[in-house]
Amino acid sequence: MRILLFFLSLNIVCLAQDNADDWHLKKYHHDIAVYSRKTVNSDFRELKSIVYLKTSLNSIVALINDRETYPQWVYKCGQATVLKKISASELIHYQTVIAPWPAENRDFVVNIKLTQDEKTKIVTIKSTCNANYIPKVARHIRITEFNASWILIPLKDGTVQINYQLMVHPGGYVPAWLVNMAAIDGPYETMIHFKEWVFKEKYQKVKNPLVKELND
Repeated sequence: MRILLFFLSLNIVCLAQDNADDWHLKKYHHDIAVYSRKTVNSDFRELKSIVYLKTSLNSIVALINDRETYPQWVYKCGQATVLKKISASELIHYQTVIAPWPAENRDFVVNIKLTQDEKTKIVTIKSTCNANYIPKVARHIRITEFNASWILIPLKDGTVQINYQLMVHPGGYVPAWLVNMAAIDGPYETMIHFKEWVFKEKYQKVKNPLVKELND
């Protein structure tokens, strides 16, 4: 019955989003929903994935902050590293993306900033493109249009609604229709692994002074 009610509520949310901002549900499997929508100035579609997990905000932030593990759970990630720590809540991040042969691998540089609403305890981790921070890397195409955000919404029952939203132009000469057709796999596969990794003991034990739980 709980599964049925959840699925019905998901359909209601989906219809509301279709009316509000043209998000369309493209995949729902293993309690992971992946949406896409058209964008105004690009042929590449914006993506959003949503999953609900019974865990803490701190455990989720801890996993997202553990960038050296990205190649093990982030879809097609070849390398991830922190280039500069600006403050406790802001840094500059570099990441490579493994492309299928014969396409060239991609890379990107982003500024990442964590904020939390004092009242709702909603955590937002926003990534904005900073493509020229370092010189271009050999045999990689630098992504120059990239915006992403994690929005972590704590619920009263101890569940966290995890929203990941991404808009990226991959650069190079890749047809938009081909990218859009394959793009759904990225958020879905990432969330599949995310669901496993976040429950590892080392993340469950973390307490970040910047992150307050709903009942703190």
